Amino acid sequence: MRAMVFPGPGRPLQLCEVPDPVPGSGEVLIEIEACGVCRTDLHIVDGELTEPMLPLIPGHELVGRIRGFGPGERDDALRVGQRVGVPWLGHTCGCCSYCADARENLCDAPRFTGYTREGGYADLTVADRSYVFPLSEQADPVALAPLMCAGLIGYRTYRLAGPGRRFGRYGFGAAAHILAQILLWQGAEVYAVTRDGDETAQALARDLGVTWVGGASEPPPVSLDAALIFAPVGALVPAALKVVRKGGRVVCGGIHMSDIPSFPYADLWEERQILSVANLTRAAGLEFLPLAAQAGVQVHTTPYPLERANAALDELRAGRLAGAAVLRP
Repeated sequence: MRAMVFPGPGRPLQLCEVPDPVPGSGEVLIEIEACGVCRTDLHIVDGELTEPMLPLIPGHELVGRIRGFGPGERDDALRVGQRVGVPWLGHTCGCCSYCADARENLCDAPRFTGYTREGGYADLTVADRSYVFPLSEQADPVALAPLMCAGLIGYRTYRLAGPGRRFGRYGFGAAAHILAQILLWQGAEVYAVTRDGDETAQALARDLGVTWVGGASEPPPVSLDAALIFAPVGALVPAALKVVRKGGRVVCGGIHMSDIPSFPYADLWEERQILSVANLTRAAGLEFLPLAAQAGVQVHTTPYPLERANAALDELRAGRLAGAAVLRP
């Protein structure tokens, strides 16, 4: 099969012919229809996430069809030909204290798709059949792919924010533009904060009907119940703290962020909180995917052929994408 292989930090992905994967016990073989290009992939390629398996096939927002099963008992809920999605969290141990406490996202021995197990920048992949989500047969696989991480992590970020009516979105890329549609559908106010001068992201936010759009140097015009940060910029944390109300939360939705500058305790006082989101849970996926369909979420995508994965990563790194990049084998 063809695959875009990451040989190590500082080196571009390479288009290679590699052996077809063979599913082991408890695994499914998937023919990939689409795979989203996530900022986490960029953190891996740029060496900011330091423990990938090498060489590695990246990609953890993948959609495809089951082409076979490994040995062992089969799950009647899955069948050959069925469309499924594979997210970042690809396996958990099931026996640590976090798994026992229904917090599998914090598992002590996890495996991550496109990081510590092979991902979706390829024609085929294998996945743990317990960590795939059945998906719509009628929907566009390119539009479904970003839901597997940008959508799921955005949703978990929102859930950690707690109840509220006014939500800030710092960074308006793949995750924020999906979540904004759900919040607007629910009747919330959405305040979109982008990089100064990022006219592409601001235009997308306005097209979606958000309440307010501004640059990072321009604070929102009202106090926020919560600020959700999707940009990997630590300086946004103290800036967001200044605009959340008493008791409000600042939730960091990324897996990597630059250092957070110091700030006066007075900005945190009055029971404001800073939280981070780690990974996802299968339960969150089962909540989010039907909700996204019910809300009529329209994912804005830029498709690329598989062999142009490096170009898609370059566009994401430069901040030139509106919505999400998606690879098609």
